[in-house]
Amino acid sequence: MSESEPSPRELDVLKALWALGSGSVREVHQRMCPGGELAFNTIQTLLRIMETKGLVRHRADGRTFVYEPTYTRDRVTSRLLNRMFDGALDQVVLSLLEVKDASGAELRELERLIAAARKRKESGGGTNTEGG
Repeated sequence: MSESEPSPRELDVLKALWALGSGSVREVHQRMCPGGELAFNTIQTLLRIMETKGLVRHRADGRTFVYEPTYTRDRVTSRLLNRMFDGALDQVVLSLLEVKDASGAELRELERLIAAARKRKESGGGTNTEGG
């Protein structure tokens, strides 16, 4: 099974799964469509297609399939960084700061995260892969 890029709708499914960690079709449907915007069968079909594409996998829990993402947020971020910004991390950050009016608290949190990343890098600890 070769992994391919998710479509915009498949990204919506992945966002639901990233938030849930893993979930049944019903749980993904409820997370994505609290107002019933899409049919249950649509989500079920999307998950089957996504599994064929290598974006998710499932395990059986009795008669229920429980899906989990194999395509991570980090992968999406990496593709964005490389496709849109030619790998220029500073340009990504500048662009994000231009389009979002960050609060003082958000900027302090970014500074804290940068300091923690610098510390990991200096100690040879690699990168953080949380959120994925």
